[in-house]
Amino acid sequence: MTDHQHGRPGRPTENAMRRALRRARDGVALDVAEAAVLLQARGDDLVDLCASAARVRDAGLEAAGRPGVITYSKSVFIPLTRLCRDKCHYCTFATVPGKLRRAGHGMFMSPDEVLDIARRGAELGCKEALITLGDKPEDRWPEAREWLEAEGYDDTIAYVRAMAIRILEETGLLPHLNPGVMTWTDFQRLKPVAPSMGMMLETTATRLWSEPGGPHYGSPDKEPAVRLRVLEDAGRSSVPFTSGLLIGIGETYEERADSLFALRRVARAYHGIQELIMQNFRAKPDTAMRGMPDAELDELVATVAVARHIMGPSACLQAPPNLVAGEYARLIEAGIDDWGGVSPLTPDHVNPERPWPQIDELAERSAAAGFRLEERLCVYPEFVQRGEPWLDPRLLPHVRALADPETGLANPDAPVVGHAWQEPDEGFTSTGRTDLHRTIDTEGRTADRRDDFDEVYGDWEALREAAVPGMVPSRIDADVKTALKQAADDPTRLTDDEALALLHADGPALDALTGIADELRRSVVGDDVTYIVTRNINFTNVCYTGCRFCAFAQRRTDADAYTLSLDQVADRAEQAWEVGAVEVCMQGGIHPDLPGTAYFDIARAVKARVPGMHVHAFSPMEVVNGATRTGMSIREWLTAAKEAGLDSIPGTAAEILDDEVRWILTKGKLPTATWIEVVTTAHELGIRSSSTMMYGHVDQPRHWLGHLRTLARIQQAALDSGRQGFTEFVTLPFIHTNAPVYLAGIARPGPTARDNRAVTAMARLLLHPHITNIQTSWVKLGAEGAAEMLRSGANDLGGTLMEETISRMAGSSYGSYRSIKDLVAIAEAAGRPAKPRTTLYGEVADERMRAATASDGHLPELLPVLDQG
Repeated sequence: MTDHQHGRPGRPTENAMRRALRRARDGVALDVAEAAVLLQARGDDLVDLCASAARVRDAGLEAAGRPGVITYSKSVFIPLTRLCRDKCHYCTFATVPGKLRRAGHGMFMSPDEVLDIARRGAELGCKEALITLGDKPEDRWPEAREWLEAEGYDDTIAYVRAMAIRILEETGLLPHLNPGVMTWTDFQRLKPVAPSMGMMLETTATRLWSEPGGPHYGSPDKEPAVRLRVLEDAGRSSVPFTSGLLIGIGETYEERADSLFALRRVARAYHGIQELIMQNFRAKPDTAMRGMPDAELDELVATVAVARHIMGPSACLQAPPNLVAGEYARLIEAGIDDWGGVSPLTPDHVNPERPWPQIDELAERSAAAGFRLEERLCVYPEFVQRGEPWLDPRLLPHVRALADPETGLANPDAPVVGHAWQEPDEGFTSTGRTDLHRTIDTEGRTADRRDDFDEVYGDWEALREAAVPGMVPSRIDADVKTALKQAADDPTRLTDDEALALLHADGPALDALTGIADELRRSVVGDDVTYIVTRNINFTNVCYTGCRFCAFAQRRTDADAYTLSLDQVADRAEQAWEVGAVEVCMQGGIHPDLPGTAYFDIARAVKARVPGMHVHAFSPMEVVNGATRTGMSIREWLTAAKEAGLDSIPGTAAEILDDEVRWILTKGKLPTATWIEVVTTAHELGIRSSSTMMYGHVDQPRHWLGHLRTLARIQQAALDSGRQGFTEFVTLPFIHTNAPVYLAGIARPGPTARDNRAVTAMARLLLHPHITNIQTSWVKLGAEGAAEMLRSGANDLGGTLMEETISRMAGSSYGSYRSIKDLVAIAEAAGRPAKPRTTLYGEVADERMRAATASDGHLPELLPVLDQG
């Protein structure tokens, strides 16, 4: 590519090149400007750059236990559909329905066509099925939509998932999925059926997408911000992911360098980028860019070498061997360690004019450069050896059947045969520390953190950088007195600036604010302090999601891990009924081994044992987990859960409904938009929910304001549509003591007493008149703190709980149980009467009240730790 094409006045100075090469040789971290200089290295400078890059690569291979090895994957290429909603100006892969029809092809490959290729590949010893397709063709082409509907698929992702399962079961090949831009939910749907996925970043140069005439103009899925979000969602979902650059499409050297640093940022943050492909542009006939010169070999070589320096020794770098006209040695010298997928059966459908090299030839050429060619799987050996959470339990048998247990590479002698893909079928088995709900109050935790603390949550340094803005309070200029007057006159007319001023209030202004909120509470719901006789049942704490605020989650092998059996869940519900409970609140970790029917089974077990018990269960995260495991939509899953006995859902997993904060707090949890989709869908189906906010960590008052405004909008829309929506809003102060994000030095040590009063008061004002019940948490604040919140706008104390593990694991010191007398005493401390309620804030039956009063203060008999026999 010429300097003119890059829009540069000329090559870098000798001084700049010499300095950048010296820094590369010395292993000093490069910046974007230096990387842009090195991308222009040619001649002896390029030889020098490649030599230092090769040393970095060799050090990485040595550390990985495979010195002198260059890898490849023996694969088949399956172009599931060539329809695409994008219009990339260099692409010959995408086509239109008319051309497919004239060629005698369907809009999608049929299952028989897919499996024929996969079976023939298996016979040749291939182990990877590379499934590539256009982005969301049904959004552009009615013919694609009609095909999917006729075949019974909701969307293209559903068809990809179905074909991946059939390939696993009927051929033994491992699917590597390239369906283009995916949402977080798409990753949850596909992760159980594919060990790895991929999508090229291509470039971060937004102008190549936004400006007319650019190679990506008119292609919604090629917006760099969208593609970076996909890479981040893959990391959050613990999906081994392949990405890379397409060089020579009009980007400047600075833009190319920026793209490499963007990839490094994602790789550092999530440790999920398994390989990066450096691909050179090759012009194709019949495309808008047919007259564009090909990216020269030196361009590719320099890009590989700079990528190696930026990404470091542990990165896996690949360059397609069929695009370099046999110049394999140049790429090896530049620092690659992988040749990518090579097929003995199918062409490269993206570059059909350039056939794959023969594997024997590739081995010979690699050997001539001093490297031994070895086969890998579609998922890289590091991820094979890491196992969970990177590989779903349903995929582990398929991967292990083809992997060398020592190296994680492919076992060349492994037979490639299909194995059943299925949900775990062992059901609920009682395991581990099932008395934790009691002994957490007496014996405490075994340790203050998980053994995999340094790996499971992502890169702490990258998180510290991301968290810095949230740790600095923003300056507030609004007048507090004016805001207080507006709050007293009509809180529904508070502007955002006024609300922020009040969220920052302190001293006399805070006293005035809580007084206004308390008066509003009195006029809306009266003086009664409501509470519910309920039992919490946390049915498992095994979870690999990686929420950085959560001290509850454990690995299967951790000393504090446990899972209850269905009988134990039902036993606890029955015991709760006997002592007057009207509700069980059931939530658990995202246990990878539980079957897709687990949540339905839990609801049925409770209803079968105690038909009158209200089942308040399953956070939005659990709803999404259940839906993706069963292949159902969120609406279908909630409908089935309701039929199984679900009565309402907790609005937990909300934390802060702002993804800026959310992605610091959590690694793999559902994004804000998906949380909203779950609760609004539940409301549409007549399943009410609570709403919550966890605050006091890496957030600030502006985030609290956005969160409360979002909840108010959701509830207003529900009420306007004749639905009841949220039952209450629950304040959840962050418990920092054992929280990983605090132990890593990133989060604050929970909210202050000022924060708690301000949040409670502003929740009352900002949610008025849509959400009328504001609950405070005695578990997190204690009796005195809860009484103070009752004087600040709250009207509900939540439940007796009987057992509570989540907050206690995090370090709350306020116990797991409050008797009715205890809750009445908290209300009295606030100068108010107490009154029992149901989940939906209705009247409690006399029989329930008598049972609760008779048993008050007596915990149900404890269940055995493990089943005996």
